[in-house]
Amino acid sequence: MFSTSVLLQILACALYNNWWPMLAALMYIIVPMPCLFFGDGSTRFLSSGEGGAWMKAAKFLTGMSAMGSLAIPAILRHAGLIETGAMFIEFTSFFILVCTVLCFHRATLDEEW
Repeated sequence: MFSTSVLLQILACALYNNWWPMLAALMYIIVPMPCLFFGDGSTRFLSSGEGGAWMKAAKFLTGMSAMGSLAIPAILRHAGLIETGAMFIEFTSFFILVCTVLCFHRATLDEEW
């Protein structure tokens, strides 16, 4: 699923001969960083209600970077830098990435894995 998301990211750039949509790929790198730095590499802290200020900051940073993944293509389209089709391909790529993360989160919650 992740490779499909990356493929769509590249297709959004290549099909429209414009590399501006690749800015959204930076957010794909930023999204897992709070989990790595504050959650010991797991996603358990995202669904828990406990934690201190650092955990709340990590949840905020995760949400901010996830919304940035949607906002960057929309802003680029509004500015006229990318085509509408590239924006929708970017959105599809993002939603596939979100499904990948949710599947990973579900698999890591199960103790039997």
